[in-house]
Amino acid sequence: MGEGLGEGCFRINTILGESMPHIETDTPDVFSRIMSEKKKSILPNHINIDQADVSKGLAKLVLTIIELLRELLERQAIRRIDSGTLTKEEVNNLGTTFMKLAEKMEELKSQFGLKTEDLNIDLGPLGKLL
Repeated sequence: MGEGLGEGCFRINTILGESMPHIETDTPDVFSRIMSEKKKSILPNHINIDQADVSKGLAKLVLTIIELLRELLERQAIRRIDSGTLTKEEVNNLGTTFMKLAEKMEELKSQFGLKTEDLNIDLGPLGKLL
């Protein structure tokens, strides 16, 4: 407890980040009112959580990561094919694997109502992901 504050007083230096002011109060009621006012200015009025939106958002995130990894693996495979380090059988296996993965990705995108451009998220100044 702080100097000059009686029993039951609250001192809050940092809550919800560094931007919170130093607050001292004599009663929990005043503290609650101050915190309630501060939260109103920091937090949105409500958060709309719809199960379908959450599922679609999670599917979008997972499929974006899978698509990114697929593109990286495909580029690596092309480098290895061009360098001649793969046998004909390995090249055929890679082709078959990438075709099956592309089919599965299309199936999953369709299931969640996503298009390929939905997976190409904007990274701000870095540009598009894919």
